[in-house]
Amino acid sequence: MKNSIWFITGISSGLGKALAEAVMRTGDFVVGTFRTASQVEEFNHKNSNSGYAILLDITDEKNIEDTVQTTISKFGRIDVLVNNAGMGFVGAIEETSMEEVRTVFEANFFGTLKLTQAVLPFMRKEKNGHIIQISSHGGIKAFAGFGIYNASKFALEGFSEALAQEVAPIGIKVSIVEPGPFRTKFAGNGLGLAKNIIEDYSDTAGAFRAKLKGVDGKQEGNPIKAAKAIIDLANSDNPTLRLPLGKAALITIGLKLDSVKSDLEKNRRTAEEAVFV
Repeated sequence: MKNSIWFITGISSGLGKALAEAVMRTGDFVVGTFRTASQVEEFNHKNSNSGYAILLDITDEKNIEDTVQTTISKFGRIDVLVNNAGMGFVGAIEETSMEEVRTVFEANFFGTLKLTQAVLPFMRKEKNGHIIQISSHGGIKAFAGFGIYNASKFALEGFSEALAQEVAPIGIKVSIVEPGPFRTKFAGNGLGLAKNIIEDYSDTAGAFRAKLKGVDGKQEGNPIKAAKAIIDLANSDNPTLRLPLGKAALITIGLKLDSVKSDLEKNRRTAEEAVFV
């Protein structure tokens, strides 16, 4: 195949679906993952010439390894890996059980990390490839009620930023996409909620929970336009490490940068004096 082969996780809905459809329209080939066999069969029936669906549980390490090996055996390479699959979660830190925390991290961090590790040997062999991590503006700035989700995306951004430095000399690119609120199922059926509710957090985490549910279906972000931006990023000769998407993301990330800079300046003398003279 002359055109690029994209491996995109979580293409059943939202941004993943929009991206897969847009990539196929460009003439590139998509290997996309679903969580149910019926979705796999339907996709393969409709897109036999432009895409190939495969069953994947992003929290299953063996499943990840087998899926990558199957893809390489069938198509020879993966040019662009898009780690899109994941989950949202709302709950105050104290409200959230460790079981709930682990569920979020398995999907948003460990699964993405494992899939990235599984694809890297083949990209290293080709001395080529682009890894695109779908993070969030919540991977830069935290919000009350979103702390566990924020933590999972902060972790994703941390290893991806280091990875970008590690693989650049090999010829592999890494980009982190940071969408704001987009009109997907993220704030609807795709949103996890802490089972435990503590009334003292009603004005913080509780308010955020209500706000997020209230904007479901009304978000400013257009998944189709986001897909085009990601394709343009992948086709760029010199892609940026980060790609914010949406007006809200620009505001959120700007506020975080201002806050960090303010703290840096207020504590500059203290920091400078905390050294051996």
